[in-house]
Amino acid sequence: MRYGIAGLGHRAQMYVGALTGDWSDTGEIVAFCDTNQTRMDYYNELVGRPVPCFGPDDFAAMLELCDAVIITTVDATHAAYVCAALDAGKHVIVEKPLTTDAAGCAAIAAAAERSTASLIVTFNYRYSPRNSAVRRLLMDGAIGEVTSVHFEWALDTIHGADYFRRWHRDKAISGGLLVHKSTHHFDLVNWWLAAAARSVYAQGELRFYGAQNAKARGMTARPERAHGAPELGSDPFLLDLSADPRLKRLYLDAEHEDGYLRDRDVFSEGITIEDNMAVLVRYDSGAMLTYSLNAHAPHEGYRVVFNGTGGRIELEVCERSWTSPHAAIDPSASSKEHAAGSWERLTLHRHWQQPGEVPIEQGEGGHGGGDRLLLNDLFRGAGDDPLARQAGYVDGIRSVLVGAAANESIRSGRAVLLADGGTRMAES
Repeated sequence: MRYGIAGLGHRAQMYVGALTGDWSDTGEIVAFCDTNQTRMDYYNELVGRPVPCFGPDDFAAMLELCDAVIITTVDATHAAYVCAALDAGKHVIVEKPLTTDAAGCAAIAAAAERSTASLIVTFNYRYSPRNSAVRRLLMDGAIGEVTSVHFEWALDTIHGADYFRRWHRDKAISGGLLVHKSTHHFDLVNWWLAAAARSVYAQGELRFYGAQNAKARGMTARPERAHGAPELGSDPFLLDLSADPRLKRLYLDAEHEDGYLRDRDVFSEGITIEDNMAVLVRYDSGAMLTYSLNAHAPHEGYRVVFNGTGGRIELEVCERSWTSPHAAIDPSASSKEHAAGSWERLTLHRHWQQPGEVPIEQGEGGHGGGDRLLLNDLFRGAGDDPLARQAGYVDGIRSVLVGAAANESIRSGRAVLLADGGTRMAES
């Protein structure tokens, strides 16, 4: 299989590494497409041979070289690239979120339905052993019919803060965290319940990051960016791009081409996304979801609880127990892989029985081995998977629209209805 990759930022590393490493026998990289030649040059060095490079305006010419395209561009551009590739008969692997709004969802659905090519959305959280274990319990009817779900996700001041430095801070191109980040979480609930959202109500606000919040807490004279700031090296919110050779090559050394700043101050002007969000969702199965996302917690992890007619399942995950003040200075301190104090626990409570802890089998690599399982599905085929972890365009649309409906609910103050199995916003 001949692969082209569109979008050569940080996320492309996983796919380049796979196709030049353990999955090199399944295909080869034949083309790159990005707005920035410096970033494409960096990945050319990783591949170890000259890979043809194209700008966005030459995407059609790039497609002529490919059998399949991997899309890791800015979220708001996904729909255009996906539709162009499908219309050219090229298979598509696209990073979550599939797109950012209802219009993008409709365009992708139409392209997918008229194309003979396939589309896969990379929801790697489905492959995490702990999340797969929950899916097995629910499929086996361990707690009967699920009546409600409570899902709380905490992003700490390492991971959460980073969204407010990058392009993600602009809701117009990221959809905000309820689309860019929560797409993962809404997809998990859709997949766990084998159900589709029917109505969404949400509230959200920027309460911690941003210039106005900083000023209200007495934080004055903030720099526009970290690079060159006098406080760099002592302020835990200032990311030192020069301290990480990879970030330096991809962003600091590349910004002269397009002006993109990867290290904006999280307390600067121009942030249009929320950092505290609460969502209430009703599913066509009758189950209800209460969901919250906080992006400035002192630790990172999540807790999800399922209440059913036969009992209760609780999954508790601590991915990082505290945030080092050196994380923005020393990038190695920001890694969650095998972080000190991390833990996970899956508990099954059946009515009239003592609770029992359910073992979670771990694999090798990121996300407890989940990343390897995902890559194997992408490049070797999903095979017979009783958990149905590989996600298609309908799954992508259903997850995006929960977040997009939540954004609309925040804007309007009203609940938003979804139709056609959660794949379309109902007419108001």
